[in-house]
Amino acid sequence: MEIGIQSLDQAYRIFFIAVLVILAIMVILCLVRAIKGPRIADRIVATNMMGTIVMVIIAILAIMLKEGYLVDICLIYAMISFLAVIVLTKVYMGVYRERKGEEENGNN
Repeated sequence: MEIGIQSLDQAYRIFFIAVLVILAIMVILCLVRAIKGPRIADRIVATNMMGTIVMVIIAILAIMLKEGYLVDICLIYAMISFLAVIVLTKVYMGVYRERKGEEENGNN
């Protein structure tokens, strides 16, 4: 019976590592989208997506390493990521309003 449990643990470990590699590739692709654009809204969504993927990576590591404190770190990271997206959106809306005001003043 011990052999079956060890092989199941090994299969889970391989699965978790494969998922972590896929998620790492996704973070890199989101980073490219955040840098490249083409619009600021795309950059904000890519930043939000990177935060979400990093939270999933931390949660998988918590399960894989059997460390409960990583779940707490994941929750704190979720709050910080949410606040970062809110701040980026506020800044974007301020820039958008400023540009729109300049265009209206230039047309008048």
